[in-house]
Amino acid sequence: MESIALVTGASRGIGRAIALELGQEGRCVCVNYYQHAEAAQEVVRQLQARGCRAMAVQADVADRTAVEHMIHTITDTWGPVDLLVNNAGISLQGLFQDTTDEQWDRILGVNLTGPRNTIQAVLPAMISAKQGCIVNISSIWGLRGASCEVAYACTKAAIVGMTRSLALELAPSGIRVNAVAPGCIETDMVRVLSPETRAMLVEETPLGRLGTPEDIAHAVAFLASEKASFLTGQILTADGGFIG
Repeated sequence: MESIALVTGASRGIGRAIALELGQEGRCVCVNYYQHAEAAQEVVRQLQARGCRAMAVQADVADRTAVEHMIHTITDTWGPVDLLVNNAGISLQGLFQDTTDEQWDRILGVNLTGPRNTIQAVLPAMISAKQGCIVNISSIWGLRGASCEVAYACTKAAIVGMTRSLALELAPSGIRVNAVAPGCIETDMVRVLSPETRAMLVEETPLGRLGTPEDIAHAVAFLASEKASFLTGQILTADGGFIG
């Protein structure tokens, strides 16, 4: 039976790299996107060119109804999702006291309520099958904290709590729940920073470079593999030694 993976926010960056990595491993890959339809279709084309089964599925993960529709579409087309990677996320830089209600609600909606929505949508089938794997994407800023990114850091810290708690709750059902906490990765979130800030981040990273999306994809693929079959409730920090 083929493994069916859903990667949220997979049209670019880390999500794209994860989708390509999982496809390379022979999984059927559902490429979730919210707005970047053409980019998502390009990921699908790349996967199909490699002989992988893939499809793009649109949904704002913060919208429970949209997520439920997405899962129904996947299930009706291929079958139940047995690997969920919660990657979709947004960030905001600015002073905490300047964060508006709308900004706060949107960041929590995508980064925290989003994983809640997707997990609740795939869980019935996983519990019925007595197996499944969930990998959440947190961040080192959720472990360390981040000045001028309070809302983002809050959500990523909450993902750590969600991961560890769900791992305990779902273990009797044979479902593993882990997370990867990326460090400073060469993505759109980092490219918007000034050259001086980027240089500082490189200097603070013991391995002397920014990470790549592929670095995180490798970590996710490991946690999703049989090689990690005895790992659950773990937070794999992939940061080049940034926070030790």
